[in-house]
Amino acid sequence: MSNKKNILVIGEIAGNTLSPITGELITAASQLAEVTQGETITVLCGESLADAGEQALSVGAKKVLILEDPLLQDFQIGAFVEALEQVVTTVDPAVILIGKTSLGSDIGPRLAFRLNLGMIQDCVDIRINSDTNTLEADRPVYGGASLAKVVVHTEIGLATIRPKSFESSPPDSTKTGSIEKFPIELSPEKATFSLQERIKAKAEGIRLEDARVVIGGGRGLGGSEPFEKLEELAQALGGAVGASRAVCDAGWLPHSYQIGLTGKTISADLYITVAISGASQHLAGISGVKNIVGINKDKEANVFKQARFGVVGDWQNVLPSFIETVHELTG
Repeated sequence: MSNKKNILVIGEIAGNTLSPITGELITAASQLAEVTQGETITVLCGESLADAGEQALSVGAKKVLILEDPLLQDFQIGAFVEALEQVVTTVDPAVILIGKTSLGSDIGPRLAFRLNLGMIQDCVDIRINSDTNTLEADRPVYGGASLAKVVVHTEIGLATIRPKSFESSPPDSTKTGSIEKFPIELSPEKATFSLQERIKAKAEGIRLEDARVVIGGGRGLGGSEPFEKLEELAQALGGAVGASRAVCDAGWLPHSYQIGLTGKTISADLYITVAISGASQHLAGISGVKNIVGINKDKEANVFKQARFGVVGDWQNVLPSFIETVHELTG
């Protein structure tokens, strides 16, 4: 990384609100900046970003660069990459952090190619090796069964961070920092598509990614009806319902419920699995969970290797009394 010190965060906006992944990236960047003794700089792209900039400061950003242009409002990937290339050239950071999201997955590889940067994808941990002055990261491989340590040897390293790998700081309005508008020049021909329609999914209850308690159901439930019981338990515990890939592929629940390598990553305090065997691709999405409770009739189920507590038994016998006890304890 030569003598570069600054850490650049590519933030994301949901509507006019700071996306949760941005706070997580700021946490990761702050840890790296402690080693490099540099500055953490957060970039926000879009329009009317003043409120989002203040939100970034409240979760720990020290300096926020605002890039405002109509081309950046509708996720024009070409425009995003061109704008960010201008920022990187000016800031000259040691490390660039992007979320492993739909937007980040589009932007990251393109930006790395344009600037000839070493890139690590889907990181769950990241650090600066103070001895070699290189960027190192851990990323899941073999469907989440193992972690690979990857090292970047280019002067600037780029990494995409898996959501929920770092914990965002709680918003604190007393935190201060600077917000600056960064001048950019974008070519209209970068608008390679036009947005025809926005379809917003209905959001009911707690978001799966944000829930502190998650109840997950697997193929062993046998259909969609048993998920009503899981929903009852989730409501009693103030949590959310998730599912394995097999459940979603079978059409029992929408894919927005899917947890795992090709689904959502959760970092709940408590994850109760019901009739989930524990395939490696599912376990890859729950590596950040603090406590796992497994309910499965197969005592050899892989989920028990990861669970803090396990119940061997048919869910139809176990779950009713479990729910009843929860209701008694929660009043």
